[in-house]
Amino acid sequence: MTATTTSPAPPAPSAAPAARVSVLRIRLRTSVVLTLASVAGLAMFFWPLFAPPQPAAMAHSTDAPLLFIIAMPVLLAVVLAEMSSGGIDPKVLALLGVLSAVNAGLRPLGAGTAGIETVFFLLVLAGRVFGPGFGFVLGAVSLFASALLTAGVGPWLPFQMVSSAWIGLGAGLLPKKVTGRREIAMLAGYGVFSAYFFGFIMNMWFWPFTAGIGTQLSFDPGASVAENLHTFVLFTLTTSTFGWDTGRAITNLVAILVTGPAVLAVLRRASRRAAFEAPVSFTPVGSGTRAGA
Repeated sequence: MTATTTSPAPPAPSAAPAARVSVLRIRLRTSVVLTLASVAGLAMFFWPLFAPPQPAAMAHSTDAPLLFIIAMPVLLAVVLAEMSSGGIDPKVLALLGVLSAVNAGLRPLGAGTAGIETVFFLLVLAGRVFGPGFGFVLGAVSLFASALLTAGVGPWLPFQMVSSAWIGLGAGLLPKKVTGRREIAMLAGYGVFSAYFFGFIMNMWFWPFTAGIGTQLSFDPGASVAENLHTFVLFTLTTSTFGWDTGRAITNLVAILVTGPAVLAVLRRASRRAAFEAPVSFTPVGSGTRAGA
């Protein structure tokens, strides 16, 4: 007589919505690294307010390489910290590479013409699905890859990388309980906010150096921090808010409203099939049930 084993019936599919998956979990080490990166980024953007520089033809021509040197090891530290603690696997790195390549390919479609930027909506959606750590790394890597693709490498690149990393980080930190149409509305609103945030923060990297001397919108080395911030807000409203930034905001809004549901579904399906959070177990050879005579 031959012994046989009966496999249990597979569980019925659940109708519950898929849980959000953070493929780069924010552990203590990762939180420390991301915090240090953000503090360093803020310092590199806003140091002219506290240590007035001399006007120069090209803003941050000397400290931009320093920020790049800081930013890249920080990104590697995030990945290595997760790998060493078992929080990341090759599937995450493959996903990061694919989405970074897609984002880099999307950017030339707009190239910033009239404020049209097609690189941010996918960053927002991916950060929402895969979590703040993944969004942070994806934002920086996407801008770096797109700069190589479009020959956009310059002293502005490290600042773009840090700003985009913050956008991806913020998308991953949005409330997780919001679902359905309210989720799309929330992401569309965040896309609009991130467009203006990117324009605002990127203006700061050059404004103290290139707005001219003695004009009403110029940086004043002798003014207080509050006075210079007020002038900077006026400069941003006058030069970019109603042009470049609004075009970027409209692009994000339309792209997320139109493609958001489909892209979220695809990303979540990829997350489920990759089973990032599934525990890995090994069964010793010969421990399974064998058929006998």
